[in-house]
Amino acid sequence: MSIEIVFETHALSEDNERGLATGWLPGRLGVQGRKNAAEMGRRRRHDGIVAVFCSDLRRSVETAEIAFGGTSIPILYDWRLRECDFGSRNGTPSVEVSRDLMDHVDRPYPDGESHRQAVGRVARSLAELPMRWGRRRVMVIGHIATQRGLEHVVNRATVEDLVARGFQWREHGWEYQLGQD
Repeated sequence: MSIEIVFETHALSEDNERGLATGWLPGRLGVQGRKNAAEMGRRRRHDGIVAVFCSDLRRSVETAEIAFGGTSIPILYDWRLRECDFGSRNGTPSVEVSRDLMDHVDRPYPDGESHRQAVGRVARSLAELPMRWGRRRVMVIGHIATQRGLEHVVNRATVEDLVARGFQWREHGWEYQLGQD
């Protein structure tokens, strides 16, 4: 059974503005991020979305609540949609985390996880969506690791390729078709 997935990253956070790799820290939206989240809501509320699945980290929760709060669209939180856990590097400058990304494809960050572990965690969450939400359109709000998980599951991209290619933010997100009817 197939499912349409609209994916967008959480809106601009204070840590994004400061150039920090938040990882598993909660983070929170800045002024521009709250405006971005409101715009996401205006753009997506009438887009056929029947449910929103969201990372449980604060910056994603804020994005979902600003965008979809006060609507009849349920917001469902799932810790498996989190960013990669950079362990002791959570909250450090993004340039420091970016220097050795490829070293952590399979080797976990100190006190954290590897990119492969993060993608696998996201993949397990995605595998459950068609059981309840098949043949419908849902939204997922998450992080870079969430998008990598979608690319891995839907487009069969390798974790090595996903980490090597880096991340390019898209203003209106991505759309995926998961599974077959």
